[in-house]
Amino acid sequence: MGITLARLAEQTGAELHQGEPDCEINAVATLQNAGAGDISFLANKGYRKYLSRTRASAVILAPEYAQECPAAALVSDNPYATYARVASLIAPRPPQQAGVHASASLAADCTVDASAWVGPHCIIESGAVIHPGVQLAGGCFIGAGSVIGAHSRLSANVVVCHGVQVGERVNIYPGAVIGSDGFGLANEDGRWLNVPQLGGVRIGNDVEVGANTTIDRGALDDTVLEEGVRLDNQIQVAHNVHIGAHTAIAGCVGISGSASIGRHCMIGGGAGIVGHLEITDNVTITGMTLVTKSITEPGVYSSGVPAQDNDSWNRNYARFRQLDRIARKVQALERHMDTTSARKNK
Repeated sequence: MGITLARLAEQTGAELHQGEPDCEINAVATLQNAGAGDISFLANKGYRKYLSRTRASAVILAPEYAQECPAAALVSDNPYATYARVASLIAPRPPQQAGVHASASLAADCTVDASAWVGPHCIIESGAVIHPGVQLAGGCFIGAGSVIGAHSRLSANVVVCHGVQVGERVNIYPGAVIGSDGFGLANEDGRWLNVPQLGGVRIGNDVEVGANTTIDRGALDDTVLEEGVRLDNQIQVAHNVHIGAHTAIAGCVGISGSASIGRHCMIGGGAGIVGHLEITDNVTITGMTLVTKSITEPGVYSSGVPAQDNDSWNRNYARFRQLDRIARKVQALERHMDTTSARKNK
């Protein structure tokens, strides 16, 4: 069953232009592939060339493109955010389940709310608490004393180790591990000793943790993710890291121990964050950047080298290896020029 354009406009706050309010929308699609009954969106001007040819029944777009739209238009100052809300209305999540699957294993003293769902082959250890509306997909493990907040969803094979606090409405995707031991080692006479990791992990409300991401427990204090944090897939968050509210981090980022990242930051894929440093609020770090010292001013920071053809890279790399020698020659030349100038001025 579809949803009318009038209702989509009402629910999202967008303004309906040149369309029938009772037109039913059944699916979302790209501008290129949309057909009758579909709604599309234009959020990147690079796709503007497809707008005039789209067969979508409606398009979500910014005011400056409304006159170009051959279909009904939902006009919004933030088309991508409006698209996200529309997609959620058209394709809502599967209905929640309640109960405990027969194959699940629950400790006698754990607490599971009657409205929660514990899926096949889940394990819940002693003292763990599962709050109302929680959904645990098959194979999840909840360690001793951990708490999963109301209406959180853990996808298949998520591991939550002991002593972890997960807030409300948190989504954790398949294979993520929360609360594993941090990489704490002490060297004694050339041999490694494991340092006990005695802290936990605290995850705030409305956080999302991507597939196969790992968040280590703290060594003494907790590792902390504040509310609204978004972590992509395959991210490593080391012990005692603190990530501020509404920060978004893309895939394959590595964050070393005790780093502190501020609020409303964005970190591109493959970036590396050295331990024990601080990144202030409202910082953007582009992909493959290596952050080796604290960032105290908001802004955009980069260090990755963009791709180029191999011949150019080989030439530039050869010059890069000569930079120190060239810099010394320039310094010597500057000193010589300063000395010559001083003699002439006498």
